[in-house]
Amino acid sequence: MEFSLSTEQKMLVNTVRDFIRIELAPLEDEVEATGRLEPDKARAVFEKSRALGLYAMNIPEEFGGGGLSAVDTMLVEEQFGHTTDILIRRAFGNVYEALLECTTTQRERWLLPAVQGARTCSIAVTEPGAGSDAAGISTRAVKEGDGSLLSGHKHFISDGLFSDFYLVSAVTDPLPKPRGISMFIVDKDAPGLTLGRDQPMMGLRGTPHVELFFDQISLAPENLLGEEGRGLQLALKTLGRVRLGQVGARAVGKATHVLGLMSAYAAERKQFGQPIANFQFVQQMIADSVIEVNAARLMVLHAAWQIDQGVEARDWIAMVKVQASETLGRIVDRAVQVFGGMGFCKELPIERYYRDARIYRIFDGTSEIHRTAISRSVLRHGSALYDVGA
Repeated sequence: MEFSLSTEQKMLVNTVRDFIRIELAPLEDEVEATGRLEPDKARAVFEKSRALGLYAMNIPEEFGGGGLSAVDTMLVEEQFGHTTDILIRRAFGNVYEALLECTTTQRERWLLPAVQGARTCSIAVTEPGAGSDAAGISTRAVKEGDGSLLSGHKHFISDGLFSDFYLVSAVTDPLPKPRGISMFIVDKDAPGLTLGRDQPMMGLRGTPHVELFFDQISLAPENLLGEEGRGLQLALKTLGRVRLGQVGARAVGKATHVLGLMSAYAAERKQFGQPIANFQFVQQMIADSVIEVNAARLMVLHAAWQIDQGVEARDWIAMVKVQASETLGRIVDRAVQVFGGMGFCKELPIERYYRDARIYRIFDGTSEIHRTAISRSVLRHGSALYDVGA
């Protein structure tokens, strides 16, 4: 086992870290205050990122992406956690690996423009009655001629307001559902598609989360992504990578960032004539945070290593989702406590991190759902998830 980073990996991490510090961090307060990123500034960070070869790093080089391995991608995703969601989306892209299922014709229309930054994409799986239960959707695509008619309702579609097209899951065969769900590519300007409200959130300022309504949208055969009836598997595979990177690794990055602020503040803030870092209870909060963030990071990298080895990592991704998201929650809570009244004040970003952290235990599958999946796997397969050499 080799735990040290290669020279190339260190250069990658430092390049992304410096880009975030220099180009993105100065925009955070504006996004928090206004709830949006000005189009000219979004274009500027995109152009700079693209010039450095940092856009769509998760996509293979043959399609114009960075071609990073899963481990390298997680190292980058951890750095993404050091700033806000919308700035990462605009600067580095959000190209879902599901688009690699595109046929040659589809690549020209959707995949390649997405990798080039000419078109943006959102994944539309969640419905009011189907959150963690991705198989419980009611959106339907009914056969008509050689195509389909799409009808239904999605919500909480991240970045949906700015997206040019959507990856939409829909029931194509009512029974059995796991084999009767397909994935479709739907353009934003498709007749019958309506954008609903941007649902206000307590955190993630700047990233819209919209409703989508589909009213008898006519879909041609080329709108089908992958095989018919394999949409649920494609969605779960895609969401697995999202959970590992955009939730797990970014939670580690955000927790690391907050831990640094907390430690520095504890060393500077004085009470009773001495830095509060001298108080044992503060030292315990810092020590516990260091232990937990390192444990979560190792879990993220181990799951990514499994993906690179071609090993099914679903159970490990579920463990990462719980561990990293809850680690982040504990660390930002401690940070508020260490900062005291200033941690509750909007003058400092700690309260923003506290609000942003809460959703990590909910989106892309709640902690409770993932714990259920983990326990079922252990009961079904034995000790392979927790015993060395099993």
